[in-house]
Amino acid sequence: MSNLSCAEFVEEITDLLEGTLDDDARRRLVDHLPTCEGCARYLDQFRQSIRAIGQLPAQNLPAPARDALRATFRNRTS
Repeated sequence: MSNLSCAEFVEEITDLLEGTLDDDARRRLVDHLPTCEGCARYLDQFRQSIRAIGQLPAQNLPAPARDALRATFRNRTS
C-alpha cells in the first residue's frame, strides 16, 4: 500500500510524466494509483490535456495564450 498523499502525487505528476523521478519516487507514485481513484482520474485528465495541447500548431497559438497555459500547469503542479 502506498503511503503517498494525494497532494504529494499532484506535486510530482509532471516529473512522473517527464520521466525525471528516481526509481523509488516513481514507484511510490505508481503504487498510489490503484489505491486512489481521484489521482488516477487526475493523471488521465493531465495526459489528455497534454495530448490535446500537443495537437495545437505552436505557430498558431498566440504567445499570451501559450504563456497562460504554461503558467496554469506550473501553478497547478507546484
